[in-house]
Amino acid sequence: MNDRPALVLTGKSAQLAVDLGGGSIADFHRNDQPLNPLSWDSWSFSADPDAPPPPDPRSMGHFLCLDRWGPASAAETRNGMGWHGEATRVAWQVLDTPANKDGRIHAAQAAHLPMAGLRVERRITLGDAQPFFVATEVVTNQNPLGRLYNMVQHPTIGPPFLDEHTLVDANAGKGFMQDRPLPNPEEPAVHWPLALNRQGEIVDLRRLSDNSDPGVVSYVIDEPYGWVTASSPTAGLLIGYLWKTSNYAWLDAWRHAADGKPVARGLEFGTSGLHQPFPVLVQKGRIFDRSLYEYLDAGETVARSYAGFLFAIPADYQGVASLHYTGGKLTLHEHNPKPERDLVMEVGQLFP
Repeated sequence: MNDRPALVLTGKSAQLAVDLGGGSIADFHRNDQPLNPLSWDSWSFSADPDAPPPPDPRSMGHFLCLDRWGPASAAETRNGMGWHGEATRVAWQVLDTPANKDGRIHAAQAAHLPMAGLRVERRITLGDAQPFFVATEVVTNQNPLGRLYNMVQHPTIGPPFLDEHTLVDANAGKGFMQDRPLPNPEEPAVHWPLALNRQGEIVDLRRLSDNSDPGVVSYVIDEPYGWVTASSPTAGLLIGYLWKTSNYAWLDAWRHAADGKPVARGLEFGTSGLHQPFPVLVQKGRIFDRSLYEYLDAGETVARSYAGFLFAIPADYQGVASLHYTGGKLTLHEHNPKPERDLVMEVGQLFP
């Protein structure tokens, strides 16, 4: 992380680091396997990515999109609002330094988004004996009036964890390509893990090699919990996320390749599935009977949680066919069923 200010939580099984210049979870790795799947840095899109990156706040690894997902309107852009809101453009403050309580390491940080008029407080608990964490983010509208907003988690995997053999799996359902024209980009609909490229050819989004068309595809989730995993047989490592769909109804799959190689994959989940400014979201309203934006009244506070986890996997791992969270236990079933290779982790109660 180039010696950037960070809040670091260290357990017996894993370490997690929050970059305080933008609040990104920039590192999450197992202690016995120190490869960081969240190695992506938005500096790779700069005019001179080989130059030393500045200390300024920016998006890295798993970052938070707040108060929006995607671009601002033309007027908002003229007033200084950028893509994905302000959460990654401000400094975050440490509220609670890491402390071990009841077998978990607890810490907290917060940020104020001056243009949006929002405050966000994030509390993270890292498992001590097992490599998982839970993040709860509380957003408060500090404006004198209510307002529209969106909140999208943007975990982004990069090389060397990401290569042409990496498999992305999820329990997503119906979806649509973001490059389809308005007012009805959801036509034609697709179903995970399939999508259509610009030529109308079927693409399996589980893998990415040298062609990232389509770039962003958004899907709804019809189960009480949503999940997404990325398995790297090359690295012998899996990273995954679990959340309540009442918190986050959409899975947004972003893919980017350059120079014939996969460079980034967004395992995104959030409150919106349309990558457009608020005027467009309001006009469209819903897709697949799911809302495209949220409303937060003056002084109102809302909390949303998610969990992340890591597993070691064999070199011939086939990816995740299904995930179950019951009795305080995560169980991941492999494609081409091999019960003896189920991945199991004791995590206790993850969500309120």
